[in-house]
Amino acid sequence: MKGFLRNINAKLVLIVILSFLLGWQLGHRNVQVKWATYKPTISIINKEPPKNINIDFKLFWDTWDFLSRSYFDKNAIDPTKLFYGAISGMVAALGDPYTVFLAPEQQKFSKEELNGSFEGVGIQLGFNKEKRLVVVAPLSGTPAEEAGIKPEDMIVKIDDNDTTNIALPEAVNLIRGTRGTKVTLTIFREGDSDTREFTLTRDTIIVKSVEVSYKNTSSGKKVAVVKLSRFGERTEAEWNEAVSGLLLASSEAVVLDLRNNPGGFLEGAVFIASEFLDGGTVVLQENSEGEKTSFKVSRTGKLTKIPVSVLVNKGSASASEIVAGALQDRGRAKLIGEKSFGKGTIQEAHDLAGGTGIHITVAKWLTPNGRWVNDTQGLEPDVIIESEKEDTKGDPQLEKALELLN
Repeated sequence: MKGFLRNINAKLVLIVILSFLLGWQLGHRNVQVKWATYKPTISIINKEPPKNINIDFKLFWDTWDFLSRSYFDKNAIDPTKLFYGAISGMVAALGDPYTVFLAPEQQKFSKEELNGSFEGVGIQLGFNKEKRLVVVAPLSGTPAEEAGIKPEDMIVKIDDNDTTNIALPEAVNLIRGTRGTKVTLTIFREGDSDTREFTLTRDTIIVKSVEVSYKNTSSGKKVAVVKLSRFGERTEAEWNEAVSGLLLASSEAVVLDLRNNPGGFLEGAVFIASEFLDGGTVVLQENSEGEKTSFKVSRTGKLTKIPVSVLVNKGSASASEIVAGALQDRGRAKLIGEKSFGKGTIQEAHDLAGGTGIHITVAKWLTPNGRWVNDTQGLEPDVIIESEKEDTKGDPQLEKALELLN
């Protein structure tokens, strides 16, 4: 078993990114990639290297030329794939699994997900402290959730593809696919002695950010249970509609359910937290120089006086941790459930040429009290209630929240 675990254990200046890889110029004005038997030749343009970078790119072009001339299967030599692969390798060399280059198809997937509609199985992916691919959260009502996929499940294989050192876009690309097709995930779950396989049928995933239901406490208090599943492009509009509805329903308290919420836009986290906070700081952003920027409450909230409890679990990550951490630090709400995922970095998404894109980690975020929740830290709940077992009925975490609001 130990052996098994050890084995599985703003816009940026585009010319800096693109011309860095294109830029080898040693007196050559018309660089061409020479193919032994393949025509036509490939003309390389935009060869000027960025300033203040003293690297001889002869090794790069020599390697490209050797591949082109010597690799036995000429049909497999796709210059665009080689080019994208080179950029991906440069970005991956940073060792940050959340800083990634996205080829056009992967960029399309990323935007579809934030738009709230895509074809796949409904899994949000991330990495654990060993940088192994894990499930952050299965989305509600999707094939992944219905099959029993759980937060923190380690994905060992996707079909026949081992996931050791896999990049996030590559994993997404392998799991996504046309509705009706199948994908098999080999999963290792904490506490198991061996892996288990899940064969899932892909479907069209329509992700609603906000859903509201109503519960009564034992004393008859009416509580709105607001399930917030993501921070995407539709979230603000859906949230405003939900808040208007729960106020019209004369709700006396709110349970904000952030379980299995993998995050999304930073601005969305500030927007949601501002609904409950009366001024002050929501989150701190710290750059590479240690300089901190405070993101404060951005609007007048409608729920600043109503009692609130927050549910979190292992699938609560990133933007959902920002909201939960802000409400906890500011004494506005108690957190109930399990320690959160622990993703304390901020990525910026940028469009690049040719339909490509890049996600870059630009800073880390801290709670208003200066806590960094990255990796194993996570947010510690005020009241720890473990998730229900697979064979247990009911929702003990929600039940505890209702009890506290009573």
